[in-house]
Amino acid sequence: MLNQNYSESVSINVNQLEWEASPMAGVWRKKLERESAESGRATSIVKYEPGSVFSEHVHTGGEEIYVIDGVFSDETGNYPAGSYFRNPPGTAHSPYSDSGCTLFVKLCYFREGDNRQLVLQREQLGWQQGKNNDEQVFPLHQFHREVTTLVTLAPNTQWDFTHTASGREILVLEGELRLADQPYPALSWLRFASHDARFLHAGPAGATLLFKTGHLLHLEENYAN
Repeated sequence: MLNQNYSESVSINVNQLEWEASPMAGVWRKKLERESAESGRATSIVKYEPGSVFSEHVHTGGEEIYVIDGVFSDETGNYPAGSYFRNPPGTAHSPYSDSGCTLFVKLCYFREGDNRQLVLQREQLGWQQGKNNDEQVFPLHQFHREVTTLVTLAPNTQWDFTHTASGREILVLEGELRLADQPYPALSWLRFASHDARFLHAGPAGATLLFKTGHLLHLEENYAN
């Protein structure tokens, strides 16, 4: 197991990790947390080289994808950077990338009853006002307590997130996020346990984040038991 004590916070500058080969030629990954070698819950950054193909597979526990750069494709179409997918348990596809792409991928995190298949592209919905003038949000998905959102923060502002008890998972997409004096640039991943209420600040160029909350509480409780 890798980084699956959900009662502990984790922060990783993904740029400092080495790419590891996947079972398919031309598809690489950086493992952020993982239950076992090739099954179970996992969170990864995945890179498709131009022309690479991943064989057809069934999402036994569901698959969540955000396209960071390039163009990701499957039988249903081509999806550029900013696209967001939720493929529930039981669905299948044969993904590939003609030009290459980088993805954020979470496997086996779907809760029972969350069966909606979803594809969103960043330009489909307008940004909305956040809690103040320094924050804008773009809702992606909600199921019971689980909420997934894109967030933009103005430069040098504190992120006034109030529901820390729900746990937080963050991927920095653009700009920089700061935790105390530690900077986390684009492609940094941070996961905060429910008891961790430390404040975060946007860097001098602001920050754009993929943000999830409410999906870790039952896992933290299970680990404690």
